[in-house]
Amino acid sequence: MDHYKVLGVHRSATKSEIKEAFRRLAVQFHPDKHSQSSGQVRDSAALRFKQISESYQILIDDRKRADYNVRRSTAQPRGGGGGGGYAGSNYHYNNRSSSSSYDGGARGRNSSGVSMLEVAIRFMTTRAFLLNMAFAGCLLGGAKMIDGGGERMWKRWNSGKSFEEAMDSVEKAKSRQRRGLEDGD
Repeated sequence: MDHYKVLGVHRSATKSEIKEAFRRLAVQFHPDKHSQSSGQVRDSAALRFKQISESYQILIDDRKRADYNVRRSTAQPRGGGGGGGYAGSNYHYNNRSSSSSYDGGARGRNSSGVSMLEVAIRFMTTRAFLLNMAFAGCLLGGAKMIDGGGERMWKRWNSGKSFEEAMDSVEKAKSRQRRGLEDGD
């Protein structure tokens, strides 16, 4: 299903043109308008209204529209014709039964012709992925700074001594103090 054809707009249509086309077609095919019609006409109008609504929801949202355009442009040469829908309506990534769009000899490609590298790049450029990676980087960087900071602080205040040597000298001082207390009694 080509969402642009469903609404009768050009691919470069503005949001206002898409809204106008949707409103015009929604009034024409709204189920309430066909409530008194025969069953076949009513069902046909309801199906058409659902298609119009789906097309509007995808084309009016900038992200969904951009994703649809990318999917449509990559799927069209392989599948021929309309190029598929959006959000699972005609995309069968692992369904090999749709032989018209599946190329069995294309390694690393799914049934819509999108390579696994393209899928990985799309995933890695999503906002959620990038935010999670930035958060993980901050956590790892902070842990590294804290870990290295303790060692640097020790070297700064206790130059020439290792931690073990310092602990030995503390134990010796404690034992001398105990002996001093015992001698003083």
